[in-house]
Amino acid sequence: MKTITATINGIQVEVPEGTSILDAAKQTQVKIPTLCHHPDLPAWGACGICVVKVAGSPKMLRACATPLEDGMEVITHDPEIVQVRKTVIELILSTHPDDCLYCPRNQNCELQRLAAEFGVREQPYEKNIVDLPKDSSTPSIVLDPSKCVKCGRCVNVCQSMQNVWALEFLGRGDGTRIAPAGDIALNDSPCIKCGQCSAHCPVGAIYEKDDTRKVWEAIMDPEIHTVVQIAPAVRVAIGEAFGYEPGTLLTGKTYAALRRLGFDAIFDTNFAADLTIMEEASEFVERFAHGKGPIPLITTCCPSWVDYLEKYYPEMIPHFSSAKSPQMMLAAMVKTYYAQKKGIDPSKIFMVSVMPCTSKKYEIERDENMYSSGYKDQDASITTRELARMIKSAGIDFHNLPDEEADQPLGIYTGAGTIFGVTGGVMEAAVRTVYYFITGKEMEKVEYTPIRGLDGVKEATLDIDGTQVRIAVAHSISNVQYVLDRVKQALQEGKEPPYHFIEVMACRGGCVGGGGQPYGATDEIRAKRAAGIYTDDERSVYRCSHQNPAIKQLYEEFLEKPLSEKAHKYLHTHYTARPLYLK
Repeated sequence: MKTITATINGIQVEVPEGTSILDAAKQTQVKIPTLCHHPDLPAWGACGICVVKVAGSPKMLRACATPLEDGMEVITHDPEIVQVRKTVIELILSTHPDDCLYCPRNQNCELQRLAAEFGVREQPYEKNIVDLPKDSSTPSIVLDPSKCVKCGRCVNVCQSMQNVWALEFLGRGDGTRIAPAGDIALNDSPCIKCGQCSAHCPVGAIYEKDDTRKVWEAIMDPEIHTVVQIAPAVRVAIGEAFGYEPGTLLTGKTYAALRRLGFDAIFDTNFAADLTIMEEASEFVERFAHGKGPIPLITTCCPSWVDYLEKYYPEMIPHFSSAKSPQMMLAAMVKTYYAQKKGIDPSKIFMVSVMPCTSKKYEIERDENMYSSGYKDQDASITTRELARMIKSAGIDFHNLPDEEADQPLGIYTGAGTIFGVTGGVMEAAVRTVYYFITGKEMEKVEYTPIRGLDGVKEATLDIDGTQVRIAVAHSISNVQYVLDRVKQALQEGKEPPYHFIEVMACRGGCVGGGGQPYGATDEIRAKRAAGIYTDDERSVYRCSHQNPAIKQLYEEFLEKPLSEKAHKYLHTHYTARPLYLK
């Protein structure tokens, strides 16, 4: 790779050709302030805060979108540059509400931080706040356009990263705003509720719908038996809200915090991930080995992915796994199996999930299959961010909590269950059990590394006693089209499809990068969270879902066997073609 040499603030740097001034400056231990820039997204210099001077140029250039050139002499900070940046911030603030105390991003807002760093203490420009209504039409996220700083991150995420195109710039000049195309309600748009727009928004213009009040009300009601489950990716991200390094494994402390919040029973979504594998792996074996259903089989644990597929690829519905997500499987088991074992009236159970995902709020309302217990299976779903706020408001000293265990019988999980939290994890967990179901033998090495990592599409071939199983893993919706179009073309031409088994996650990195995780996720942070997940797998007593003794007990006492009539009633669902735009 060709490199170039330049100076930044008099310090010589050598970087690959094409490196931006913003990234090159980091090598000189200089942080250039930004607002619109995000490492996940292409730079486009919308905010103008990152301006720098370059010798020989009369203009200030935007560091995020300007490549460093050979011999270039850059100044990143001087009194004039600092004043220009401060003025840009003051101008943005002149069109931004001052209700920080009531904003969901208070003390975690990039604009607020910049204002503090630049010592903004007064408003030199006349306020011009546009009164725009909030859009709370989806069960997952809220759009507050009055707080939008027009950085464009959400549009870039929705269009480039997710290929959904639910958000767009509308209007011109001072009237420019972010809204769904056609100026319709977000819930009527192609939005798949993944929450990546909220995860990338630097301010409080898009945020998750807060369901903590209804959870607190249930906890405080002595007549209600409150049950909570935590997803795999929560345990490696919750610590970020309390100063821990991303990826720190905090399962035991999280259980302890939930117990102190007042929940009556603490279970683990990882248990239900094992249950999902038992059903999904059995479904794959039925299709692949016995010809009972079309190939490829496509995983359906991610509700944003399911929503996308129903809208954009409804012809692929026969290829969907009918297995519910782990969240919904556990919820159904709590209000049936657990309620029966404990002699609790299921109508008195309030089921809560802590998820890395905003779309799980949508999933619990999806259709009648989410009421398989005879009641609403899952009553509330909160994000990792919401749980962190609950812990803080309850005055719990998270750092000094002892490690505690989950409750039984739905708290034991295997390493296969926990790796659901990363891209490729569902497939790797399934492979471990599919291999056993087909051969009757355990895999000698359960780590299947070809499908790990942050490549957008990963393809591999698994040898099962001489039979080749072709698999694909895609994460971030924009990467999915390549995989599905290959399948569609093969099917249309009457050829064997290129894959037998496909896993898709809507968010980059899988659930560790979910839309409800702590703010500030980058590939570096996603990789650290993933490493924590794999550590949990490596430490597990059992590494494969079919080895989980609590899963075996559940089938013996209640479900009978995978794909049984009872299993289909509680653990499986169906899908419906949905229009891109609701009328």
